[in-house]
Amino acid sequence: MATRTQSRTSNRSSSAASGSGSSGGRSAFSWGDNAAPIVAAALGGAAIGFAANYGRKALMQGMEAAAGDWDEILAAEHDMALALFDKMLSTDGTQTFKRKMLLMKLTHALDKHAHQEEMVVYPALREANEVADADHLESEHGYVKTFIYELNKMSADAPNWLEKVREFRQLVSEHAHMEEEQVFPSFKREMSEEQNDEVTSLVNRDGFWMA
Repeated sequence: MATRTQSRTSNRSSSAASGSGSSGGRSAFSWGDNAAPIVAAALGGAAIGFAANYGRKALMQGMEAAAGDWDEILAAEHDMALALFDKMLSTDGTQTFKRKMLLMKLTHALDKHAHQEEMVVYPALREANEVADADHLESEHGYVKTFIYELNKMSADAPNWLEKVREFRQLVSEHAHMEEEQVFPSFKREMSEEQNDEVTSLVNRDGFWMA
């Protein structure tokens, strides 16, 4: 008759043999044969997403770059922003979702535009001893941010929503007019061809990453 110790030893041996046969000797923490396809699919999806975003940026900035030199690119962005304002002004208080989506688009467009000017054009103006113009234009960007802040706080069906948008549009329109008709033309006339090309390249570079 087998002792208790012998029975336990026999049972352990049987369990070990059974476990080894069913798991093929793999740890309970092993990934298994299906792990590789899953990991590959995840990495592939991430790569596709990155490529799609990269392609979107290239398309968007490529369309703007087709406008020409740096000042023409920025003027085209002014027109795009003003067109968004006009779409906002054509809404009524029942179109709250549309108003929010248009404000989101406008915010992104103005943020991208401001980044290009503040990181490239205004520093170049200061380098060319046009400090007063650069400082004035950059200070107006602060008021742009204030309008965006106020509109985001307001209900999209507020009675004074359109009035606020109209005031905002006026500020951006006057800002754009000063740049396009006064500051940028005189600045560009003083540039060499190499300087113009460099500023254009930098505006496109920063616009690409912000697109």
